[in-house]
Amino acid sequence: MDLGLDGKRAIVTGGSRGIGRAVARGLALEGVDVVIAARDPEALELAAKELAQETGRRVVAVPTDTGDEDAVRALVQRTVDEFGGVDILVNAAATPWSAGKPTDFDSTTDDVVRGEVEIKVLGYLRTARAVAPHFVEQGWGRIVNISGLGARQASSIAQTIRNVSVAALTKNLADELGPHGVNVTVVHPGRTRTERLTERFTEQARIDGVTVEELEDGIATNSIRRLVDASEVADVVTFLASPRSIAITGDAVAAGGGVPGAVYY
Repeated sequence: MDLGLDGKRAIVTGGSRGIGRAVARGLALEGVDVVIAARDPEALELAAKELAQETGRRVVAVPTDTGDEDAVRALVQRTVDEFGGVDILVNAAATPWSAGKPTDFDSTTDDVVRGEVEIKVLGYLRTARAVAPHFVEQGWGRIVNISGLGARQASSIAQTIRNVSVAALTKNLADELGPHGVNVTVVHPGRTRTERLTERFTEQARIDGVTVEELEDGIATNSIRRLVDASEVADVVTFLASPRSIAITGDAVAAGGGVPGAVYY
């Protein structure tokens, strides 16, 4: 299937590694020129160089803190200056949720919740606000927000709030921008194989005297009984970023390999 993405122009935040980098790669392989944004300039430049060499597309690194309104505006303007416009925004810039973060009620302070909302929710809002006028003017655009299956679990107040909030943001944007040719969707990955997870499992496997595959098998409790790779999440996002996804907007697409027993409708 031709996704109709050749010649499109995209911004991917959180694009230096993990799901964001995989999405940038997936888009570029379909003929999209991509600006990747993240806070670490060195990692970002390296990622852009490697992706450009692999895909043959223009991949531009723009160091950006999505917590800064001016930086976000500069990111979008740089994209327009480089590519002559922008068609796609994929929001993947968020601090990873780790086992070390507080999950119980007593330790969930205002600052814990505020920090999660500032980057993952307000950061997504800032970037959407900056690209929307360009999308509306040209009568076409796609926004894909990367959230997480933590939106469907009550395992942590802060994690649930930030992911549910992204879904709520998505629906509001979809309804407002839909008449202007702009689709907005949210993707909920589950536990996903990324560079960060592989690094952690490699060290843990060395300590425990087991293989990385054995560690992955131990946490693969989804319906397909294996970890979903970041590239497989990127396949879903790439479709949603394409003209072929016209029938899907405002909704959440789970990309975690299925949750056993649960029925969502």
